[in-house]
Amino acid sequence: MAYADQQMSGNRIVAIIIVALIHVALGYALITGLAYNAVQQVVERVTTIDIEEPPPPEEEPPPPPPENVPDTPPPPVAPPPPINIAPAPPPIRTQTTIPPPAPPRLVIPPPAPPAPPPPPSKARSATPKGQNGWARRIQSNYPRRAEREGTEGSVGVTVQIGANGRVSSCSVTRSSGSSDLDSAACDGMTRYARFNPAQDAAGNAISDTWSTTIVYQLN
Repeated sequence: MAYADQQMSGNRIVAIIIVALIHVALGYALITGLAYNAVQQVVERVTTIDIEEPPPPEEEPPPPPPENVPDTPPPPVAPPPPINIAPAPPPIRTQTTIPPPAPPRLVIPPPAPPAPPPPPSKARSATPKGQNGWARRIQSNYPRRAEREGTEGSVGVTVQIGANGRVSSCSVTRSSGSSDLDSAACDGMTRYARFNPAQDAAGNAISDTWSTTIVYQLN
């Protein structure tokens, strides 16, 4: 009997546990079902939007039927003229002619500019300096023998003038007939005659010659 009571109390405990599990399962199913319904209602509220469709466009009335136009026959079409296909001409043989080379181009250089004009020349001949003074001295130095004999005459002389303007040599070009007068003439020119020396183109003093006639005449 005690064993039977113990077995019955064990069965009751198992039955209670099973009933408790069934209640838990029913509660979980009830809670999850209500939550799913609530979420579905929220989604339907959010996603369901009433969109009004625009009214359809008004249909335009069809165009009126064309008036009765008499049927005109199409214009006659002339047949195309026959095409005469001429035979192709024979090929033309061409010969390439190479032109002769062009002659070399003659390049004429421009003329050279004219040379600048030369500077003015400074060349000049020797000229007597103080001729009246030394000519009187030569004539006054009359040779004594010619003076005693009353000899007169003209002596032509040519003198060589140095760069210093003095006579370096003298020669008689026309004699007076008196050796005394000829000698006195060259001696007087060498001693007393003075000149402005000759110059070259650059203005440098150079030697030159000068000719004159000395007249000896007694008073």
